Amino acid sequence: MSVRLGDVAPDFTAHTTQGEISFHEWLGDSWGVLFSHPKDFTPVCTTELGYVAKIKPEFDKRNVKVIGLSVDSVESHEKWEGDIGETQGTPVNFPMIGDPDRAVSNLYDMIHPNANDTLTVRSVFVIGPDKKVKLSITYPASTGRNFDEVLRVIDSLQLTAKFKVATPANWQYGNDVIIGGAVSDEEAKTLFPGGWKTVKPYLRVLPQPK
Repeated sequence: MSVRLGDVAPDFTAHTTQGEISFHEWLGDSWGVLFSHPKDFTPVCTTELGYVAKIKPEFDKRNVKVIGLSVDSVESHEKWEGDIGETQGTPVNFPMIGDPDRAVSNLYDMIHPNANDTLTVRSVFVIGPDKKVKLSITYPASTGRNFDEVLRVIDSLQLTAKFKVATPANWQYGNDVIIGGAVSDEEAKTLFPGGWKTVKPYLRVLPQPK
């Protein structure tokens, strides 16, 4: 099954390091990040999970719940968490799904046979409060993810969900934004009474709405 942008994120019930969850119920009204790692007790994954634990307050601040997954068992995750806390300086402070039967991995198409037919790739799904998929990124097993970029995208997603704007290349929170292409100048006058700079008729720039 392929999960695409705008699809409702598949619901599931699973065992995690913080107890059994029903995914949609667990998300509630929050945003969510579901991300997979290929295997427990591996070097790149250890650094990733440690970094996510360090920046979890940034996710919390944005009303985002984070949850990890691999095809290993919950018992394996719990043993590995000791190594992560020891080597990365921060204990794991979010749930990790045990998926030895690959039920969730297959539901989200996290196993790519041409890369590896048994382990999950490094998938990231950002899910909105409406339970729809807002972002999906896939990395190879050899490349650790940039979770600061995930936070940056969440900032953009949350801003553009509230205002009829888009964010330009390399945008960071607080930078100028672009008026959405579907917004006419007449509508823009109502939405953005402070005005904007017209670079081209299709490229209208204004300060980030607060």
